[in-house]
Amino acid sequence: MPGPDEILAGLREISFRGLGIAVLWHLLVGASLLLFWRRGRPGVRGSGALLIAPLISVSVFAWLYGNPFNGTVFALLAGVLGLITWQSARVEVERQTWATTLGAMLIAFAWIYPHFLEGRSQFAYLIAAPMGLIPCPTLSLVIGLSLLGYGPAGRGWSFTLALVGLFYALFGALRLGVMIDLALLAGALGLAFRASPRKQQEEQPHQQVHAHQ
Repeated sequence: MPGPDEILAGLREISFRGLGIAVLWHLLVGASLLLFWRRGRPGVRGSGALLIAPLISVSVFAWLYGNPFNGTVFALLAGVLGLITWQSARVEVERQTWATTLGAMLIAFAWIYPHFLEGRSQFAYLIAAPMGLIPCPTLSLVIGLSLLGYGPAGRGWSFTLALVGLFYALFGALRLGVMIDLALLAGALGLAFRASPRKQQEEQPHQQVHAHQ
């Protein structure tokens, strides 16, 4: 397995060489959030596809720049989430303040991910952080959107994302020394908690009360 310096060098190269693609991802995510805000959440398959797309992008860049591990993991993750999306029915989940707040913070974190752009202008962090290019900011984005209620609401989706997010957060912080990836750790744990059976049992009576009103 490559050492930390080699892994970091590869992630930095992707971040620099994929700058234009990162800008496109920022435009796409921004336009999607604006559309969701004005017209409401799309169907499960539509929103699921939008959340899976940046994961596929990470896989492609990983393969192109010699990181078969990330390429394989993100290809498998996209495939599993795609299968879950295809089999999911639309379920309305009541938004909670803590999940909405955490989700918004994770999206903001992904949007300005402050790493791997050394030497660039500060403006680059607003439009070209490596969201959609490398694992941690991309997982932060997808988990953040999931916490906001986009994509499938089932436990399969949430726990799969949370597990991968947990791994990359701990690997980034403990193995690579990128301590800001602990923000992803908070998101992964929050998503897993949101989907836990006990949490859903607590919400179910509340949802049933609304249904009878």
